[in-house]
Amino acid sequence: MAFDGIVIANLAKELNDTLTGGRIYKIAQPEKDELLLTIKNQKNQYRLLLSADAGLPLVYLTETNKQSPMTAPNFCMLLRKHISNGRILKVTQPGLERILRFEIEHLDELGDLCRKTLVVEIMGKHSNIIFCRDDGMIIDSIKHVPAQMSSVREVLPGREYFIPQTQDKQDPLLINRDQFLKVVFGKPMKLSKALYTSLTGISPLIAEELCYRASLESDQPANTMGEREQLHLYHMFELLMEDVREARFVPNIVNNGRIPVEFSSITLTQYRDLTCRNYDTISMTLEAYYAAKNTVTRIRQRSSDLRRVVQTILDRDRKKYELQLKQMKDTEKKDKYKVYGELINTYGYHVEPGSKSMEALNYYTNEMITIPLDPMLTPLENGQKYFDKYNKLKRTAEALESLLKQTHDQILHLESIGAALDIALSEEDLVQIKEEMVESGYIRRKNTGKKVKITSKPFHYISSDGYHMYVGKNNYQNEELTFKFASGNDWWFHAKGIPGSHVIVKSEGAELPDRVFEEAGRLAAYYSKGREAGKVEIDYTEKKNVKKPNGSKPGFVVYYTNYSLTIEPDLSGLTLVD
Repeated sequence: MAFDGIVIANLAKELNDTLTGGRIYKIAQPEKDELLLTIKNQKNQYRLLLSADAGLPLVYLTETNKQSPMTAPNFCMLLRKHISNGRILKVTQPGLERILRFEIEHLDELGDLCRKTLVVEIMGKHSNIIFCRDDGMIIDSIKHVPAQMSSVREVLPGREYFIPQTQDKQDPLLINRDQFLKVVFGKPMKLSKALYTSLTGISPLIAEELCYRASLESDQPANTMGEREQLHLYHMFELLMEDVREARFVPNIVNNGRIPVEFSSITLTQYRDLTCRNYDTISMTLEAYYAAKNTVTRIRQRSSDLRRVVQTILDRDRKKYELQLKQMKDTEKKDKYKVYGELINTYGYHVEPGSKSMEALNYYTNEMITIPLDPMLTPLENGQKYFDKYNKLKRTAEALESLLKQTHDQILHLESIGAALDIALSEEDLVQIKEEMVESGYIRRKNTGKKVKITSKPFHYISSDGYHMYVGKNNYQNEELTFKFASGNDWWFHAKGIPGSHVIVKSEGAELPDRVFEEAGRLAAYYSKGREAGKVEIDYTEKKNVKKPNGSKPGFVVYYTNYSLTIEPDLSGLTLVD
């Protein structure tokens, strides 16, 4: 997980700088595994979120308050009894463990000065918040862990607190060169895994980053590395640890468009092709990252029903299309039957009654062919039988030609809706996509009596040279951009042969620099089904060359004059205007 020892070290530094000397003003437990502490320090008020949720353990400062239950849980009441109005002495991290220790000074019932420790363990499903006496004995914890649940360590009142040494890992802040070379390069496993399984607090993300900085293949076996490569990796590792010791942190989030990919307290050079945003504090980083992640997850969940409908109809239409293609292939025999009928009418007077076949010269190819006959029919009747087969297959082919086009167009339309669902980032985006599906007959409209309000707008980017570029999020926006918003000399971009967004570049009557064409092409590639490909072919032309066929689905266009370029899906260098 990205919430590794380095992020915890960054948090310890921030919380020490912010909270040391502060008094705990309020203690709340808004969720089963979550605490919210309000701390006053030097006339400022801070809220500290501590979550031991197995799926998403978190620690960060926030300005957001949460509603607490009417009756406080027992653990919350215990903390209020002991450390309400207590003073935070310091926040520490043992080694590079994913653990924060809050040392708190308070007065007991007799007015004597006492110390307690609140330990927050950020360890995935084993995360916990443990309240201890100064001598290390556990008073209570937000999660009780009896012997039946863990053979390594019990977390119960009256037990001694200790950090479980479940793995033979070295402290990255204390390890020397010889130890590093021995524990990392002595393992017959891929290099990145050897790093994060040998060193405390080093996540797979940081292990990959170290390999990238050292220009080494992370999946190469560690025990096959040469001495020079080993020393180079150790040098990169030592530079990183020096940054941690000196608290030279760079809290940041790496984004792929608007989708957060990773967060860290160090610069992630392995993501050069993606955009990176730095933050002033690690708390701001964590809050922004998980808020964005939650938004993406929520939209994915909300769009799941629409995706299911699209996929179900797509699967049905694809099967139907394959069947129609097979039927169309069968109609290719029609011309053969027509020739048989013509040849029988021309040469049939030579055929003996009861014959099962006849030989005739095909005057279309100047070759002799054998024509099967029904011995129970006359030559004239055999000829008419072949003409009947021809006419039946001809009518079938004409009907299938129209059906094939309808089915193919619907498949393309559904794929374009699927592409729009992939780039939807808000409830408003889903509302417009759902409206298109209702109007296309894919789902029924709920009779609520309310008119659907559309507030979703296209993406708006500014190019490196200051040109305005617009990207449709769905078929309705594509059509609006191309045929109502764009003027004749504006430029239109679209991924060739695959579903994707229309991209409009406002030219304002000027000749666009080459870089603008490249950036618009990258936008069209990124907002298409080819986003994950290394290169995408893009068609582009002036808007005046783009036409909409009569009766076509929303967003469908044709063009006969265009240029093409092949480019990587990439948003770097582009500014998104909210």
